[in-house]
Amino acid sequence: MLQEHCKLLALFKQTGEIVGRKKLQKIIYIAKKLHFPFYEKYQFHIYGPYSEELNLRVEEMSHLTFVEEVKENKGGYYQYRYSLSKKGEEFLQLSEYELPEAKGVFQNMNQQSSRFLELVSTVLFFEDLSKEEVKEKVFTLKAKQNYTDEEVENAYKYIDSLRNMLVQ
Repeated sequence: MLQEHCKLLALFKQTGEIVGRKKLQKIIYIAKKLHFPFYEKYQFHIYGPYSEELNLRVEEMSHLTFVEEVKENKGGYYQYRYSLSKKGEEFLQLSEYELPEAKGVFQNMNQQSSRFLELVSTVLFFEDLSKEEVKEKVFTLKAKQNYTDEEVENAYKYIDSLRNMLVQ
């Protein structure tokens, strides 16, 4: 059980700060699809793949003060910032858990917008379908996001670039 907590702590160690719950959800989902050892169960939700299990684990680590969670009022909504706390760093050292070498993959994902990662994770969620079927799903399920053909193509290119980063 604590092994899964350590994986998230190690992710925060590699990325530094992650801004937004949605971004965190998408980074973990994409990493899972790239064969990193994350085992949270995901289902398709309003903003793409979502894991209640991951959400609860992050809340738990925040309550244990292993993860610093900063809640910012942005007017009409709240934004959350997550980072590894000193206590979380000490716990991670005691556990001696090391997340497999990411070769900058996590940092790269963390530099992308939440909107783009939502698209990338949606494309990966439906990766067993043809490209045309995936586009149809994106344009139907994500109509409010107004994604374009070009953005979907960029999502495919981005997925390929992440996979290439891991091969090198």
